[in-house]
Amino acid sequence: MNYIFFDDGAWNDLRPLTFTRPVCEIRIGILTIREKWEKYLSASFSYYTQDYLSVKYPKLIQEQNILINGSVLPNKELKEAVLNLKEGEYLSKEGVVLAANFLAKDIDLVNSEEIVGKTKIEFGQDVVRIAKPYDIFESNDQALRADFELLTKGKKSQAISDTVNVLGRENIFLEEGVKIEFATLNATDGPIYIGKDAVIMEGCLVRGPLAMCEHAELKMGAKVYGATTLGPYCKCGGELNNVVLFGYSSKAHDGFLGNAVLGEWCNIGADTNNSNLKNNYSEVKLWSYSSESFEKTGLQFCGTIMGDHSKLGINTMLNTGTVIGVSSNVFGAGFPRNFIPSFAMGGNHGFKEYRLNVTFEVAALVMQRRALKFDEVEKDILTKVFEMTKEYRKSF
Repeated sequence: MNYIFFDDGAWNDLRPLTFTRPVCEIRIGILTIREKWEKYLSASFSYYTQDYLSVKYPKLIQEQNILINGSVLPNKELKEAVLNLKEGEYLSKEGVVLAANFLAKDIDLVNSEEIVGKTKIEFGQDVVRIAKPYDIFESNDQALRADFELLTKGKKSQAISDTVNVLGRENIFLEEGVKIEFATLNATDGPIYIGKDAVIMEGCLVRGPLAMCEHAELKMGAKVYGATTLGPYCKCGGELNNVVLFGYSSKAHDGFLGNAVLGEWCNIGADTNNSNLKNNYSEVKLWSYSSESFEKTGLQFCGTIMGDHSKLGINTMLNTGTVIGVSSNVFGAGFPRNFIPSFAMGGNHGFKEYRLNVTFEVAALVMQRRALKFDEVEKDILTKVFEMTKEYRKSF
């Protein structure tokens, strides 16, 4: 069977994180949504996403196709329901299309307001759907526990060094090549998964749930509260509380980051802090690209959402519920605005447009450090995002 992920309206609501990726490439728990489904179905996927992303994330259509909503996390019941779909049937939950078995000529129907001529099957079980940026850290605990069971079942953990203080040893799993000495791991409230060749340095204090993907690092003396995920090659220090870093991003120094989501290739300078709770304890509002306004989240704790390639200078302060776009450069004293557009450079003192050629230069240098190439495909994606977000920089 040919499997395809499709993006629905969640792609719009998940910007700026989805400006540079399909929804299924969001990391939550340990794995990306794509990686979860690939393990559940033992299959590979292609992508039905925005046209400008399709070179990096291509679509492969065959005569018969299983389409799966990229915003929906898999579980056993949903997997079985997907596999049981017959040609011309689609799976729905409260008006959201979860999956469909359609012929090539019908695949566009998955994003129709009304699917005509096909058989609707209502899915009666609970699903976890990532429809807003804050859903990522809000659902990270549940997703991390599910991924931990998926990845460690039937496997044996690498031994933990005798220098490590351990609580809840049965809930800790170390992949091959992990290095931990003179740290404290407390997995009594949730599992701790440490990926291949990851490092936890001396003096770190960790409370699960925690996921560290391959080659991730915790710097000396870091304090981590769950549910937190550090994607591949992320480097973190200071204090973290319920944050998700997709990959290749760094918060390597002291400072607090809480209830936050960072894309890839982000960097947070020394002693930078974000607020995740308003002084009056009221509900946090967050910028929405769909409504182009600040919307209620229903959350008391909500920190920072940051798109790919954005950077924060040293001693930056971020207000509760701050959204930072793609490839922005924020620095200086005082609190900047709590919606910072893509390709913005500045801070509380004001912003100007961050030139595209400079973005390319920085991205090439940063990716080169991880032995990756900033190629024409990446350039084209950032160029498109630059054009799409021009309207938000008109006030500069």
